[in-house]
Amino acid sequence: MEEQRPLRVAVIGAGPAGIYAADILSKNHPTATVDVFDRLPTPYGLIRYGVAPDHPRIKEIINALHKVLDNPRIRFIGNVDYGVDVKLEELRPFYDAAIFATGADKDRVLNIPGVDLPGSFGAADFVSWYDGHPDVPREWPLTATKVAVIGAGNVAVDVARVLAKTADELLETEIPDNVYRGLLASPVTDVHVFSRRGPAQVKFTPMELRELDHSPNVDVIVHPEGIEFDEGSLEEMRKTRHVKMCVDILQNWAMRDPREDRKRRLHLHFLQAPAEILGTPEEGVTGLRTETQELTGDGNVRGTGEFTDWDVQAVYRAIGYLSKPLADLPFDTRTGTVPHEAGRVLDMDGNHIPGVYVTGWIKRGPVGLIGHTKGDANETVTSLLADVEAMPEATQREPEAVVSYLRRKGVTYTTWAGWQLLDAHEIKLGEPHGRKRIKVVPREDMITLSNG
Repeated sequence: MEEQRPLRVAVIGAGPAGIYAADILSKNHPTATVDVFDRLPTPYGLIRYGVAPDHPRIKEIINALHKVLDNPRIRFIGNVDYGVDVKLEELRPFYDAAIFATGADKDRVLNIPGVDLPGSFGAADFVSWYDGHPDVPREWPLTATKVAVIGAGNVAVDVARVLAKTADELLETEIPDNVYRGLLASPVTDVHVFSRRGPAQVKFTPMELRELDHSPNVDVIVHPEGIEFDEGSLEEMRKTRHVKMCVDILQNWAMRDPREDRKRRLHLHFLQAPAEILGTPEEGVTGLRTETQELTGDGNVRGTGEFTDWDVQAVYRAIGYLSKPLADLPFDTRTGTVPHEAGRVLDMDGNHIPGVYVTGWIKRGPVGLIGHTKGDANETVTSLLADVEAMPEATQREPEAVVSYLRRKGVTYTTWAGWQLLDAHEIKLGEPHGRKRIKVVPREDMITLSNG
């Protein structure tokens, strides 16, 4: 059997997409060594900074990712911002190939009047706030009693649930102290979630949907006037089990009596498309105008010309994430992705840029669950391994070479051993309060703790 040439690969992004790529690569090439970079001092990407803290499955996913990063052939290098601290041409001497797995952490644009009013928020920013992301402000203006959430995916459901729950219910999670204090002062009584399409077209999963109803303080109310189905909806329910499960849950909730003992209400509205956010720059948001939609027979919708104004003082836009362009790589602004063929990055002429690959949301757009990310990484790594013999070889292959280069540039990076120190510190912070952990938020503190 022909001996495979040694392989040095950089992965940019230490979320699930990047870590799975590193894992698949190490398993399929006996001598491959992989450095996984991230602009944050910590690994795990959106699993740490993009998932609601009360999700029970976070721990399982992190355990799996932890095992991968424990592999001695995989090295975590944090607090290195690609495009600022280091660029593609600077990485080339140290690596045969680079896989970009930078994900998507910005909000997709909603083009309606009033979107820039004070009190109109992108869901991604709010998620970053309640997850203790180091690069967002520590205060959040939770002053509204009635709130609208636009969207029908898992992020919309997460945002609505966090807004509706009491702060004390979230205290057993890893939310930072400033988030607890902010939610404790929130005067919210009603959270309205608006979906443009019908109940058979929602994007959230049955587990996320059921989680809405777990709070003893929140009454989930499904407004029956939007519970409609056309032939396209019925077909979707017949062929997709989780769609049928979601519809059954929603229909059951629509028929039950209000629970008057609960102080907060979470309303689900279907077939309501956002048309305008109402208010003034001085007052901020004073309402949301939606247009009632009707199903067109194939599961799509069209406007009816009938509008409703909702009394809300804040609007959260959860209509999808968007990736940012990457330095020195082509970018399709329409799709928010890097042009590629089976993970091979393509230049403006459609030719593969040697040694450059993508995986995850920067490759396929912000869709799909964790399982899709594994399949996606597998395709990219398969392409990379098929190209090995034609790749230009790295000239400075020793693992120490790249970190020496970062030190000479004055980049203060963090390591896997450093993350374990920070991880232990956060767990210890939570122990006296009976909590799993309390997140450290300031970047400087994370770096100091990581570097002992």
